[in-house]
Amino acid sequence: MIRKNYIAAIFLSLGIAACNRGPVFNVEGEIAGAEDKTLYIEHTSINGVLKMDSVKLDSKGNFHFAEARPEAPDFYRIRIEDKVINFVVDSTETVTIKSDYTGFSSDYNITGSESNVRIKELSLLQAELQNKVNDLNKSGMPIGLAQDSLAKLVSAYKDNVKQNYIYKEPEKASSYFALFQQLNGFMIFDPFSNREDVKCFAAVATSLNHNYPHADRSRNLYNMVIKGMKNTRAPQQKSVEIPDGLVQETSIIDIPLKDIKGETKHLTDYKGKVVLIDFTAYATPNSGTRTLALRELYSKYASQGLVIYQVSLDTDEHFWKTACDNLPWVCVRDPQGPYSTYAKIYGITALPTAFLVNKNNELVLRLDEKTDIEAEIKKLL
Repeated sequence: MIRKNYIAAIFLSLGIAACNRGPVFNVEGEIAGAEDKTLYIEHTSINGVLKMDSVKLDSKGNFHFAEARPEAPDFYRIRIEDKVINFVVDSTETVTIKSDYTGFSSDYNITGSESNVRIKELSLLQAELQNKVNDLNKSGMPIGLAQDSLAKLVSAYKDNVKQNYIYKEPEKASSYFALFQQLNGFMIFDPFSNREDVKCFAAVATSLNHNYPHADRSRNLYNMVIKGMKNTRAPQQKSVEIPDGLVQETSIIDIPLKDIKGETKHLTDYKGKVVLIDFTAYATPNSGTRTLALRELYSKYASQGLVIYQVSLDTDEHFWKTACDNLPWVCVRDPQGPYSTYAKIYGITALPTAFLVNKNNELVLRLDEKTDIEAEIKKLL
């Protein structure tokens, strides 16, 4: 009798704990061919990606996560290594995902809500666009023609997404998801300086604010729209204006930005050195590999006069500081992020992008995938 009462007490306590936790949503499914791989569930918040839980998969690949239900529709993802599947949760529901390791992010099946089917469609469309852009970058096409082709690809993509997702169903979570898709680390839709894109943000913000007026995403999106509308009321400049005083030498434009200690570092301070300017974002998937390659170069040639001046376009300042805290070279950040004036001045269309500056403070080379960076550095030292 005592033992029965003891067991009953255990189940009662578990029941009370579950009640205290409140409503939950469930994510479950099967990932084939991923034995011994770690599967993560992460919250894609407006402040960045936050890890919530993880599980080591067995030979069957079954998984189950139960997390507190959000008060308003919110975005999550499951991840293996750098492969992700995005989804939205807008109620007490069960999202079921089935995939395999090799085609994890593309060849998967998701059930639970119509919005998640649409998010999958958008993810595959964006991946297709990224592949086309990657092929374009490798084509060897002259820069002018390549930029024109890139503009046409992006314009066609945006027209498709506007017509078939954003304006068609502005109240859907999938339309919100579409607004924040990225290409080469940059947002495809510009909420601050493109008048037509601001209209897309406004359409979704109106619906979101009507249904969830107190949600953080509603307030954040509303503020973005107000700023974008204010920016686009004035006539748009046809070209980027270079602020007075930035041009210090014949072929270089100064970049005065602050490092993690709050000290302003000028690009022109390093006359007499060979400078590798690296525009990057630590939040991009290939950042770790990039950092290792730069470390090797820096270790070999810093003593001979090589300076690495790395410009971060990360939007999350805390993440940037954490990522570059132990790096030995000059790390600065532009708080304008993807809308950096300096990125526009230097013609940055993809991240990472790097340049070499000679000892006379003259910009001599824009680096690409075919460049032998080490050989070019040796020529200038």
